Amino acid sequence: MKIHEYQGKQLLAAAGVTVPRGIVARTPDEAAAAFSELGGEIAVMKSQIHAGGRGKGRFKEQPDQPGVILVRSADEARENAERMIGNTLVTIQTGEAGKTVNVLFVEQGLNIARELYLGIVVDRESGGPVVIASSEGGMSIEEVAAESPEKIFRESLDISTGLQPSQVRNLADKLGLDGQAAQSATTFLPKLCQFFVDNDCSMTEINPLVVTDEGELTPLDAKVSFDDNALFRHENFAELRDLSEEDESEVRAADAGLSYVNLDGNIGCLVNGAGLAMSTMDLIKLHGGEPANFLDVGGGADVQAVTEAFRIILADPNVKAVLVNIFGGIMKCDTIVEALLGAYEKVGFSVPLVVRLEGTNVEVARAMLAESDRDITTATDLTDAAEKVVATLGA
Repeated sequence: MKIHEYQGKQLLAAAGVTVPRGIVARTPDEAAAAFSELGGEIAVMKSQIHAGGRGKGRFKEQPDQPGVILVRSADEARENAERMIGNTLVTIQTGEAGKTVNVLFVEQGLNIARELYLGIVVDRESGGPVVIASSEGGMSIEEVAAESPEKIFRESLDISTGLQPSQVRNLADKLGLDGQAAQSATTFLPKLCQFFVDNDCSMTEINPLVVTDEGELTPLDAKVSFDDNALFRHENFAELRDLSEEDESEVRAADAGLSYVNLDGNIGCLVNGAGLAMSTMDLIKLHGGEPANFLDVGGGADVQAVTEAFRIILADPNVKAVLVNIFGGIMKCDTIVEALLGAYEKVGFSVPLVVRLEGTNVEVARAMLAESDRDITTATDLTDAAEKVVATLGA
């Protein structure tokens, strides 16, 4: 689960991490009032979307308007807000579709001496969180890794003991922090790591993490995401969720208890089991096709959930064919066929449909398909299914 920058900073502040003063604005007048309330000579207006690259991004309707801009008066804040709120921001992470900006975060200007990078993520190799730091703040960490890997530093984070003083000193030394900045790191870094652990984060990224002229470490940005599997421990996080930032089909699937990820291809997939779903997508690619989605109905889905899965797939205008690949175990083949035939009645199939069935009650399921008199292509195995569904697109 992702949240906006301003929400992340609110949570960081509640955890004792010092953040710049900022005010949320949803209208041009609120943006102007925020500038006046902050009381400085300069402020930063930031588009709030769930994507990076906002500073380099541009609005579709206002190509000269960046997603993040410095303003020096209330009038300037109002004028920029008029061009930003309600318009579509395109960044390197949004793709050409972009995202609509509904909220701005107006933040106090700071006297910046240096920009650093700091991130905490879960490292699969070590089986725990790792702190990633770099002297190259403000840049994409992927770019730094590709061009200057020697400027990236790592420290493993033990969730039971937190970031140790020796680790803080090591990071501060590698980042070239001394004096007041090194002292600030002794407080800032452990608190940020504890925030990551306490809130079951999957990522906490500060880019840039700035050193002010006074030598204080301050997060100029904050990207925070949480482990969905741990949200039951944080019921208050539900109010932070912005459904307008999420894929509508993915939200709909989650509400139905389905695992669904929207992709760019044109072959819809309905599979039971995550591993089988990945293999199905691989076989489609191998035979020259492009999957339109990852969709795992799981082992316990009922007829209603599977019917909803078909509705979600068929609602995607890019889908030109559908492949159903079921290996019946807990999820019986005849249950899938019952839902499939029900979807024919309730939703209707206007694209070719290829079905491969194996496992529990497979003979019953195949008989149901044969007796249905529906235009459904059956396959004997996964390779046969992938070849047949790709072939329908070239017909």
